[in-house]
Amino acid sequence: MLICMTMNKIKPISLNNVKTFSIKNRKSKVSLMSQASVFNKGQTFRAFIEKLPDILAARDFKSVVASIVSARNKNKHVVLGMGAHPIKVGLSPIIIDLMKKGVITALATNGACIIHDFELSFIGRTSEDVAKEILSGSFGMAKETGVYLNRAIKKGIKDGKGIGESVGEMIYKSNFRFKEKSLFANAFNMNIPATVHVAIGTDIIHMHSGTDGQAIGAGSFTDFKILASVVADLEGGVYINFGSAVILPEVFLKALTLARNLGYKVENITTVNMDFIQHYRPSMNVLHRPTLNKGNSYALTGHHEIMFPLLAAAVIERIG
Repeated sequence: MLICMTMNKIKPISLNNVKTFSIKNRKSKVSLMSQASVFNKGQTFRAFIEKLPDILAARDFKSVVASIVSARNKNKHVVLGMGAHPIKVGLSPIIIDLMKKGVITALATNGACIIHDFELSFIGRTSEDVAKEILSGSFGMAKETGVYLNRAIKKGIKDGKGIGESVGEMIYKSNFRFKEKSLFANAFNMNIPATVHVAIGTDIIHMHSGTDGQAIGAGSFTDFKILASVVADLEGGVYINFGSAVILPEVFLKALTLARNLGYKVENITTVNMDFIQHYRPSMNVLHRPTLNKGNSYALTGHHEIMFPLLAAAVIERIG
């Protein structure tokens, strides 16, 4: 049986008794003090940075610059954990310059970084057309890349070295035409820790006949322990996750946990995630979880080839 309910027609609510208060007594998030200033032709880059509005991402950007400069001036670590894309978009010279200026004190990379770094130092170009080469099964089969890198890893393991140092030493001592452009060669020359964190099967050199899984595993494990030692001394420093969505955020979280488990004080740190998309693992494992009790975290969103040069230039301006 259908039951019909009769209701009075709904009338618009009355606003007559709404309570208001003076805007003078209200807390506001934005003021004229936070607005941008106009950039004038001929002014310096430092002036451009200072004229950015003091709000949201611009404020975070300036805070990251200040944290990096503070760490550098206090001889604290600034660790750059990165995927391979920054190398492919041409940022190695900027990273190397920051290493030489004492800003970046350690590198942590995924396995693809040594591939692109090697190819650029060896022949001056990298990054093949995967969609085309995979059709014929030739993707990743560049002979020299597999031979040189696998040989360097196996040789270094015999001497108790990690993958980063092994590859850096190989390139540094080579006669490669462009070896001065190599991140790992420069790190080796400057005695800067450069670690490589590998997932077996993710890199093209794992498909070559000269691959030694035991050597890769041993070398990457040595590099993990080296990174953990760096992270154990990160108090007052900065960790930047740059273009790694999975590997480096996971490795950093474990290195930090290990350091804290062993009794090292790693609390007052600044963590930064730089990418053109903010992914789950960097947001949680780099930004949120490590700084729950103390420290600061910042997400800078934008294209690597634009954002990192801006950051580097701003830092260089601040350190004079």
